[in-house]
Amino acid sequence: MLKNVISLLESYLYHLRVYVYQARSLCAMDNDSFSDPYAHVSFLHVSKTTEVIRSTLNPTWDQTLIFEDIEIYGDPQTIARNPPDVCWSCGKDEPMGRCRCPPVVKLNPSVAVSPKLLWFPVNKKGRNAGEILVAAELILKNKGNDGEMPLLPPRRGELYMVPQGIRPVVQLTAIEVLTWGLRNMKTYQLATVTSPSLIVECGGVIVQTAVIKNFKKNPNFPGSVLLLKVLLPKEEMYTPPIVLKVIDHRPFGRKPVVGQCTIECLEQFRCDPYRINSEVMSARVAMIAATQGDVFIEIDERPIVKAEDEEAVDWWSKFFASIGEQEKCAPYLKKGYDKLQVFNSELEEVQQFQGLTDFCSTFKLQRGKTEDEEDDPSVVGEFKGSFKIYPLSDDPGVPAPPRQFKELPESGPQGCLVRIYVVRCLDLQPKDTNGMCDPYIKLSLGGKTLDDRDHYKPNTLHPEFGRMFEMSCFMPQDKDLKIAVYDYDLLSRDEKVGETVIDLENRLLSRFRPCCGLPQTYWINQWRDQLKPSQILQNVARVRGVTPPRIEGDGSSLSFSGKEYHLRDFEANTAIHPHLGPARERLALHVLRDQGLAPEHVETRTLYSSYQPNLSQGQIQMWVDIFPKSLGLPGPPCDITPRKAKKYMLRAVIWNTTDVTLDETSITGEKMSDIYVKGWMLGMEDNKQKTDVHYRSLDGDGNFNWRYIFEFDYLPAEQLCLVSKKEHFWNLDKTEFRIPPKLIVQIWDNDKFSMDDYLGSLELDLLNLISPAKSPEKCSLKMLPGMAGSVSTKKPLSKSLFSQKSVRGWWPCAIEQDGKHVLGGKVEMTLEIVEEKEMEERPAGKGRDEPNMSPKLDPPNRPDTSFFWFINPCKTMKFIVWRRFKCIFIAAILLLLVLLFLGILLYSLPNYISMKIVKPFA
Repeated sequence: MLKNVISLLESYLYHLRVYVYQARSLCAMDNDSFSDPYAHVSFLHVSKTTEVIRSTLNPTWDQTLIFEDIEIYGDPQTIARNPPDVCWSCGKDEPMGRCRCPPVVKLNPSVAVSPKLLWFPVNKKGRNAGEILVAAELILKNKGNDGEMPLLPPRRGELYMVPQGIRPVVQLTAIEVLTWGLRNMKTYQLATVTSPSLIVECGGVIVQTAVIKNFKKNPNFPGSVLLLKVLLPKEEMYTPPIVLKVIDHRPFGRKPVVGQCTIECLEQFRCDPYRINSEVMSARVAMIAATQGDVFIEIDERPIVKAEDEEAVDWWSKFFASIGEQEKCAPYLKKGYDKLQVFNSELEEVQQFQGLTDFCSTFKLQRGKTEDEEDDPSVVGEFKGSFKIYPLSDDPGVPAPPRQFKELPESGPQGCLVRIYVVRCLDLQPKDTNGMCDPYIKLSLGGKTLDDRDHYKPNTLHPEFGRMFEMSCFMPQDKDLKIAVYDYDLLSRDEKVGETVIDLENRLLSRFRPCCGLPQTYWINQWRDQLKPSQILQNVARVRGVTPPRIEGDGSSLSFSGKEYHLRDFEANTAIHPHLGPARERLALHVLRDQGLAPEHVETRTLYSSYQPNLSQGQIQMWVDIFPKSLGLPGPPCDITPRKAKKYMLRAVIWNTTDVTLDETSITGEKMSDIYVKGWMLGMEDNKQKTDVHYRSLDGDGNFNWRYIFEFDYLPAEQLCLVSKKEHFWNLDKTEFRIPPKLIVQIWDNDKFSMDDYLGSLELDLLNLISPAKSPEKCSLKMLPGMAGSVSTKKPLSKSLFSQKSVRGWWPCAIEQDGKHVLGGKVEMTLEIVEEKEMEERPAGKGRDEPNMSPKLDPPNRPDTSFFWFINPCKTMKFIVWRRFKCIFIAAILLLLVLLFLGILLYSLPNYISMKIVKPFA
């Protein structure tokens, strides 16, 4: 037993080599946004450190640390299966992070298996603090095998480098840097950045741009393209990052670093230099055309052609048709007009547009110390630029590949007109106690702000703004357009719901030309762009380096980029409208739409709040048009004003009722009802109207000759009524509702000393009106949809009252009893839709009030028994008591007379007899 314990405690000598190559994305520990990192390596009871690399977050040490004669107790096989970890700490003076790495254990030194450099995460206080590229090997030393140990690595001064078998294989590589400019630079040490330059570093090679002389006037670099020739690893995982440093040239020779950025992934910038790069030779039509002096712009007269049916061709019909809401645009779809593209995300997120960074990307510049900070370093500016990386030949006799960044636009500032179209918002975050919001739009561009507070939308989370704003700016200084949605408050400060930021410069420079989307058809009076389609196509050909388009005389055919296009192929089944443009422009537009340019569109952007930056506060649907002023005046803007409801009037004349349920029993035992009819339009219950009362209907018939008048606001394109009302009495504003146009008619029995009795109801959809019966005998519950035996589903018996204008007939009223619908009565009505203009031409009053016309209503010819007994006692005696009990009354009178005669006779008979006996006068 003692022998086994001694065996377990037997020690062995090992030889440890640690290959520390590089690190990346380390945290900044100094106020200048950099650190002075070195690696401290610990293994069991021994440790060593690498050299210090000054002012970098991506150090390359390229160093081998050798540990001789490390004594480890235990079985070598066990050590090989579970080797102790090598501990790393980047810096000891100020800890930058730690990580662990298991070494490769070699029990036989002669085995020529080299360890592989791997990236290991560096952690600091439980957070990711960068990565380090290292490897380690632990070699067992036996007696007599010292000669089999690996050779010492090559030296660099007194330091050992990483040997060739382990270090990455490198290749001479060219890095073209498009240094376009700097944006939104914040102050440094309370002073603004006035004369910055950019330092680009990769793999130990450094280049620097020229100094921007006046950053406020022009924030672009005077020389746009830099070239680095650097030895980069062939394997992407070993590629060092590109480090950008912005320094500001200040008085007395001070050059502080005012911002830095590390670009880790370079794979996205690699390219084949011998392939014609259509992305580089892009169709930056607007930007390049603005710099050409020979561009001829023809401003033609744009006749405004009025559509035949204004309600069917408004912009909102086009929008609803594009998103599939057919119930709001049925007339538009029938006419077959154009649609637009509605993206469900930001334009930058649409895959086909490559983030609108095909010309240059935006890189965030950071600054500051990150020790003991929970958040990332603050963003202090942006660098606009791009990179192209491609391999170079090691043979100096081979000519260099062609440069990748060509046909660059002029980098000077230029004035632009920006049109911002805000369509609507969706699912806004509630800001009021009632779970609603009163949103309005606020825009910021450069130093200008537009506040649309007067046009706030009360009590809604889905406002339809339909607003267009025009703002002027200078590119690239005023590139960031901020669109914010605020909640209107009367007594307190308005609260921001959320905002979105659009980089207008990216849109102006992008080859996809999103600055003004291309519609499907060239309409003369609706073309918004400054250039005609043929002019845009000419610019596309010039920038791409292809033969200019050749258009036939009549414009019916066109050859471009080796293809033939014919107008008939695009407009085979399209009706030619008089307000379409000439054939050559229509065909050029069709060709342009095949070139991958941005179509006419609406984008859906997410709103974010600074308090909850990762949580959506709603969405805003909008688009932006950008027009360089050097190209002349743009076309007319789109009219996206929200649909305005039209004034309509529904006149409903209640003529008669029949077969009404007799709900009461009179004191004389007769079945009767005191009938009246009540009516209102759906959603307008505050405007209920009712007829006068037809008293004592003994057969269910009622006569009224009574007119209802309902005024309402109607949206013909959506076929909905617009109702505005306060949801609660304490609300300051009314809430808008869209409700189908429906008329509710009910028959009631009047009671003076109790609740009125409900006898039946009828709901009529004015858009799908049930055809009435011509006579009461043909009127039944079968006319109503959903009833047993209903014929409305067998043939189209319904028609819109808005097209029919007027209808008269009988409709049944139903009431539910014991789970079944039974007939409660029949009502004869005339329904008429009157537009606002006709209201003044043919006025009419409610009931039978003046002006009593259209039609004139006479008092109803009701039976004599129709009156209210309480206020007509004489009529009550005549038509109720006498009519019902006249025989009894006559018999009672006769009986009374007989009794009176008998009474008098009995009273007078004793006196008469006594007089006869006495005979006093004899």
